[in-house]
Amino acid sequence: MRFKLIDQILEKSDRRIVAIKSVAMSEDFLADHFPTFPVLPGVLMLEALVQAARELLAGRADAGDGPWVLAEVRNARYGNMVRPGQTLKLTVDWAKADADAHSFKGIGEVDGEAALQARFVLKPAGPPAA
Repeated sequence: MRFKLIDQILEKSDRRIVAIKSVAMSEDFLADHFPTFPVLPGVLMLEALVQAARELLAGRADAGDGPWVLAEVRNARYGNMVRPGQTLKLTVDWAKADADAHSFKGIGEVDGEAALQARFVLKPAGPPAA
């Protein structure tokens, strides 16, 4: 994985994880996004939620085998931008399991204001479909 987007796990249970990502100007992706107004790309905010969900699954006895990949995103809503010097607080709640898929609800916040809210599904990576 090129970008590790979880700096610290603050809380973890079977159903919830809370983690943070501190955004520094030295991050590679900020040089291009955007040169005169650097912000954390929305897709990397989503990836941070996915990485937190993977950490949550790693602690669940019923999770099955990974590695876990993003299979579906629903109701993604972006709010405030995340700038260098800010800390993105990630809260991911496990919602349910269906067959080999796990559903989550996640929110990324800066100072209590939503930057991203999404529902998403992770499935184990498998061989490509024929």
